[in-house]
Formats: sequence, C-alpha cells, structure tokens
Amino acid sequence: MTSDLRARALEIHRCLRTAYGEPERPSDPDPVRALVLTILSQNTNDRLRDVAFDRLRAAFPAWEQVRDAPVQAIAEAIQIAGLGQQKARHIKGALQRITEERGRLNLDFLREMPGDDARQWLLSMKGVGRKTAAIVLLFTLDKPAFPVDTHIHRVSKRLGLIPGSASRDKAHDLLEALLLPETYYGFHINLIQHGREVCQARRPRCEACSLCHVCDYYTANSEPQMDTDKRGF
Repeated sequence: MTSDLRARALEIHRCLRTAYGEPERPSDPDPVRALVLTILSQNTNDRLRDVAFDRLRAAFPAWEQVRDAPVQAIAEAIQIAGLGQQKARHIKGALQRITEERGRLNLDFLREMPGDDARQWLLSMKGVGRKTAAIVLLFTLDKPAFPVDTHIHRVSKRLGLIPGSASRDKAHDLLEALLLPETYYGFHINLIQHGREVCQARRPRCEACSLCHVCDYYTANSEPQMDTDKRGF
C-alpha cells in the first residue's frame, strides 16, 4: 500500500464530501433490522428490498413472529425481492440462531466484542457474507468495517483504488486497509451515490465527474487533446 494511493483515497473522499456532503448516521440503529434488510437486498434493488421489508413487517410485526413463522409464509411476504425461499430460510435461520445463543432477539451484545470477533460471529450465520456483516457492523454497531456493493466495487476499480482483478470479497480487505476508519461511513455512502448518479455501469458520465483528476479510467479513455477546462477541474 503506497503513500500515493492513500493520498489519492483521501482526495477522493474530500471531493465526494464536497459533492454530496457528510452523510448523517441513523439516530436509533437496530442491528437486527439491518441484518434482515441486507439479506433482503441481495440480488435486488433498494426499492424492491424496501417493499419486501415493509410487507414482511406488515405480515409479522414482531421479529419473534418472523422467527416462528413457516419459511413458506416468510417467502410469500418477501417474494417481490426475488429468491424468496432462500432469503426466507436465511432470515428465519438467523433469527433462530440469535435467540438460541442469546436468549432474545437482540444483537447489541456485539457492541462489546472486538470488531473482528463481531464480524466472525455474523459470518458464521448461513446467508451472511462480507457485505452483510460489514453493513451491520458499520451502520448499527459503530465498528470499523467497509461494505463493498456493486457500485463501490465498480467505481473503486475505475478510480484505481483496487486492482481490476480484485474480487468483491478481496475488495473489502483492500479498501479497509487503504481508507482511514473514520472515513468508512461517509466514503461508503458517497461513493455509492456517485456510482448511481455519475460513474454508472454502462456509460460513466465522465463529463460530469469531479474525480477525473484522480481516475485511472478517465486517464485511459480521455481524448489526448481534451484541455483541462473540459475535465471539470
């Protein structure tokens, strides 16, 4: 990890914060809610995830009711998010595991664990991968973890923060090592927004990007004759 790459990451963080502001954290985060939401988010978009979550809570207002419901009933409630049977099994299994080990449906005990131990506990549950664990840790437990979704994986490669060959799981390790822990939350939220609005998958809007001066993709694909006035910096 070179000092130049760290400096680039900090410059990207600064530019993103200028463009999108400093994201506010949830005022009353619930780790169980975050766990279920993130399982629902797998292989779907945020809108369908949220609809599925609302339908799940309408059908089963208490987490204990979700835990005790038949898998088929859970799957029917969340089917709009896709992979209903699989996600239903994982959600029910996670809630059962929490109850069996802790006696109640609460993950606050993870706050007292070292970050790596809390991560391993979450990862030991079926259906919980690196992104899901990192979201619960960062968003609700204030633990140092950096979640990597599709947008972050794509944009980080284009910017040159991680190698083009890096897998999603490997990207978690690389970005956690590269970034300062105090920047994880803001960098995560703002880079996702940048990926949705500017650095899109099919056609990145380089003409509207404030990161061109620190972007490998732009350097490799820009016209040599383009002057700096057209680069947005």
